[in-house]
Amino acid sequence: MKWAMVLFLLLPPAVQATVVRLQTVLGAVDIALLDGEAPRTVANFLSYVNSGAYNNSFIQRSVPFFVIQGGGYTMDNAGGLRQITAGPPVANEFSPARSNVRGTIAMAKVSGDPDSATSQWFISLADNAANLDSQNGGFTVFGRVTGSGMAVIDAIAALTAVSASGFSNLPLTSIPASLEVGQSELVMVTTAAVLPGAGTASDSDRLFNYLEAAYPKNLAPASQPTAAASGYVYRYYPATNAYVGTANGQLYYYGPASVSAIIPLGTMAAWLAVATQAGY
Repeated sequence: MKWAMVLFLLLPPAVQATVVRLQTVLGAVDIALLDGEAPRTVANFLSYVNSGAYNNSFIQRSVPFFVIQGGGYTMDNAGGLRQITAGPPVANEFSPARSNVRGTIAMAKVSGDPDSATSQWFISLADNAANLDSQNGGFTVFGRVTGSGMAVIDAIAALTAVSASGFSNLPLTSIPASLEVGQSELVMVTTAAVLPGAGTASDSDRLFNYLEAAYPKNLAPASQPTAAASGYVYRYYPATNAYVGTANGQLYYYGPASVSAIIPLGTMAAWLAVATQAGY
């Protein structure tokens, strides 16, 4: 962790972006939105995020070396499939300065209509500029996956995709014998939410959000509740049996990687510079 902090401190200051966290069953995916570069498309995406429309949605399409796609449908605990209600389409904001390369998120559109994007989005698994930058007016990139999020996206892309329940290329975490799928087989996006940034979230929460994205193997699942005890503000991660906490201007870790000892990781000020550089 300390090496990451040193490297980030050598970089120039970053402009604070809106960060949205997609909490999937395979891990958290954080997306830094390009608020100033694609404002209409960002506002459109955030309208679905803030309304809760993407909660309990699922990844409906996975094409190897191309894209994974979501934002179209939800599935409830009883197996009820519903199409996400689409709002008004958003005008295309494609720019060659924002190319459809690996790790970018863009809105899906109706073929032959550049201004038809509504709720569905996709993340590029590879450099798709030659294809997606030129067809249908170009697909509007409005954000980029940050931290270790592409490891989660790649894990989704590595799943077997089948034709089932009216979908082709539907990625599943397990294959049911009848191909009648429910939440337990789908790659569910349980929640989609804006992560509070500087001026909104506490310094501790900003650090915890950043660390969850940067070190998902140590701190899982992400987005645990923040608590306070014995002078510490902390989050506990049940899957990894680990804690991160702050106290007296210092950042601490306790868990398997510390051999069950509370270890200091450095000052909050230094780590906040790292988190800010990364967009948190």
